Amino acid sequence: MKLITDGLIIGEQSVGEKDRLVTVLTRKSGVIRAFVKNCKSLKSAKGAATRLLCYSRLSIYCGRDTYIIDDAVCEEMFINLRNDIEDMSLSQYFCELSEHFAPKETDAEDFLRLILNALYFLNKKKRPAKLIKAVVELRMMCISGYMPDLVCCSFCKCYESEEMYFLPYSGKLVCFGCISKSNEHSIKIPRSVVTAMRHCVYSEFNKLFSFKLSPNGTELLERCSEEYILYTSEHNFKTLAFYKNIK
Repeated sequence: MKLITDGLIIGEQSVGEKDRLVTVLTRKSGVIRAFVKNCKSLKSAKGAATRLLCYSRLSIYCGRDTYIIDDAVCEEMFINLRNDIEDMSLSQYFCELSEHFAPKETDAEDFLRLILNALYFLNKKKRPAKLIKAVVELRMMCISGYMPDLVCCSFCKCYESEEMYFLPYSGKLVCFGCISKSNEHSIKIPRSVVTAMRHCVYSEFNKLFSFKLSPNGTELLERCSEEYILYTSEHNFKTLAFYKNIK
């Protein structure tokens, strides 16, 4: 069977002297692993189009137990990311998130769209890296089925107060007047950060990255999103540790 789809290369591994094993986040079939034969040859058109972070149009042969990419045409390489070690490491973190959360061998339209948009904004430096990271983390959790409950205080149902608290373990909001009722670890956040978090979770996709936040607010937003994804996934992302190290 032949599969024609677009996909983002989110992982690569050399196999012998000529071949490559890649992990691809595809639009139609989620995350798959596929071999690219003879891709290291100078004559191979598939070589550049199947490198890490390349977004390509792929022709994939689907065997009983194996996927083989027999043709690949690169549509976007995100060149600028490769010239900045922080941006590159953050991009690899996005790739690891995709591999961890995106479905295998089924539709992954929302995951691919999220990561491609994040890479675009990061590549063009149109948004602060920390803000892009927080948006990806929160929205990734939503489309994975772990949407935090940010509508109102989980106790008194108050929609908004000057200061609220985010509970990253349960993904809930608590107002200033009710925080004493909670035994969970909490992060105090101002109204602006509450609004930003709600935007990340509830906004239409085409408006997802269309907001601004102060540097201090962005720091808090990133802290909330990162702690939530780590608590919920119960997973240590190696690329996140590397990104934080080099920063």
